[in-house]
Parts: sequence; structure tokens; C-alpha cells
Amino acid sequence: MDKEHQWLHKLTPYLPLAIPNTLAKRTPGEGYPWQWSIYRWLKGETAIIECIADPGQAARDLAQFVAALQRIDPADGPLPGAHNSFRGVPLSTRDSETRAAIASLDGMIDIGAVTAAWEVALQAPSWHSLLVWIHGDLSPLNLLVERGRLSAVIDFGCLGVGDPACDLQVAWNFFSAQTRDVFRTGLLVDDATWVRGRGWALSVGLIALPYYQSTNPVLAGIARRAIAEVLADHEHAL
Repeated sequence: MDKEHQWLHKLTPYLPLAIPNTLAKRTPGEGYPWQWSIYRWLKGETAIIECIADPGQAARDLAQFVAALQRIDPADGPLPGAHNSFRGVPLSTRDSETRAAIASLDGMIDIGAVTAAWEVALQAPSWHSLLVWIHGDLSPLNLLVERGRLSAVIDFGCLGVGDPACDLQVAWNFFSAQTRDVFRTGLLVDDATWVRGRGWALSVGLIALPYYQSTNPVLAGIARRAIAEVLADHEHAL
């Protein structure tokens, strides 16, 4: 909450889609134990493919948003591993947690295939250029659609600066093979970053699936879709 309160109003002028802005922030009291905020209301409904008029345009619009976010000066931004900005870390730091998730899914998914896809992602060269701003949790649940078109990006709890590959996970947890190519073209992503992005989508999906499978069917469904799309992409690349 503190991070959103500090940064979102500074990022807003540079972004082509609406994002939340805090109007007030308050401390615990009157029996409520957590900090809380009031945000400016954003119109729209949660993004699902069926409510998007042109998925290709949605891919272009989101690519423009990610590119604009990456162009903002990252000076003083939350560094990877700090202030809940763990999504900007090197992909290799997720290895043990991802492999543990794979083991827990034995019998539910093809663990041989996902392990092979994960190891390919780990072999991609690391990001050694300037750290960039990342949303950190791009998925359909954090996108809003109004009148058939993407209108806003919400939930910046994982906001930080880090490896841009993290924000590519939406290419597999939301877009199809065709619109994924449109998204990539709009960002001009190099091969290594694209492979790491596919690894991010796989890792997040694998960890989320066992965690949410019995408590949150929507998030579990998004995780299953990401895993399936990554495996299809991986097999196509072989």
C-alpha cells in the first residue's frame, strides 16, 4: 500500500492505460487491524477474451502499456527482492520453489514436459541491461475492459524495477498463440528475454496451481492455461 501510494500518481502521466491512484491512506483503528486506502474508481470489467472486441488490438494496447512503463526513469524505484518487488528477480532464484511445485503436481500434469520447459527457460541468458519498471503481476484478473477494449491495469502490489521478462507472462496466461505474436512484435523483445518470460509464466502457473486448486478455481484456471500455453509453445520450438 505504501508503495502504491508513493509511486502510482508519478507513473500515471506516462502510461496509455488508466491505473489506480490513491486518494487517501489510513492506519489501523476502530478494531480494523490493517492499513487501508481509498482509490479512484476505474470503470470496466475483468478482462476475459469473450468481452474483448479485437484480441489483436488488446495485445497491441497492452504492449504499448508495458513499453511505456519500461521507458519511465527507474531511478529510486523499488529494487528486486525489496518491498514486495520479488517479481523482478533473476528467474534462477525461483528454481527450488518451481521444482517443488512440479513435484507436488505429479499425476496432475506432465511433469517431464514442464521440467524440460523450465530448464530451457533457466538456460536463457540473464538480464544484464538497465533495470526497468515492471508491474509484476500481469494477468487477466488485473486488466479491465470497457466497451470491448482494454481500459486499465490494476493491482500494483508487485510493482518494482527489475528484469522486463516478468511482465511477459501475460503472453501465456492470457493471450493466444496468434495474439502472443502481436504482443511480442509491439515490444520488440529479444529472444533471451522472451524465453525468460515464458519461464516466468510457467513458474507462476506451476506455483499457483497447487496453491489455489481447491480454494480459487479462477486463479487455478489461469494457472492451468499458462502451463498449457507454455508447453504448446515449447513443443512448437523443438
